Amino acid sequence: SSCDSYIWNGEIYTESGIYTYNTTTVDGCDSVATLNLTINYTSNSSEEVTACDSYEWNGNLYTESGEYTFNTTTVSGCDSVATLNLTINNSFSSAEEVTACNTYFWNGDLYTESGEYTYNTTTVDGCDSVATLNLTINYSSSSETDISSCDSYIWNGEIYTESGIYTYNTTTVDGCDSVATLN
Repeated sequence: SSCDSYIWNGEIYTESGIYTYNTTTVDGCDSVATLNLTINYTSNSSEEVTACDSYEWNGNLYTESGEYTFNTTTVSGCDSVATLNLTINNSFSSAEEVTACNTYFWNGDLYTESGEYTYNTTTVDGCDSVATLNLTINYSSSSETDISSCDSYIWNGEIYTESGIYTYNTTTVDGCDSVATLN
């Protein structure tokens, strides 16, 4: 048995078979040698793989794109070389801090309360993508005051001399709308 080829009596053999070699002995008699040859072949293989973040192959964990080889022997004892052409696409994650008044619209959902929210999807390469929203909701405020006064009334820097309903628009310390109503 041999791998790929065998040299016998000056000849190279690359296929299994029964071969004979005719010659003469030193005494001048016929001599026939017979070779029962089994040729086993080396093995070469190649595969293309695309994976997210990592890929395990032949007991090794790969996290970067590249060409990797694995050398071993076939069951018949010949060389075996496997080649992996690996493309690693990475998952994606992001986080953002947002402060909003009353509501916030994000990835198709309306949020009315502060909290941490996540949105799971996939990248264009098919890997996981996780977006995290750290949301602070501040609320608008409104107030109403009933006042009776003689002749005039000063409110928020204005002098009022007639009865009525008056409003004063401003913002809260958090930057949201604040409406005060004076009756």
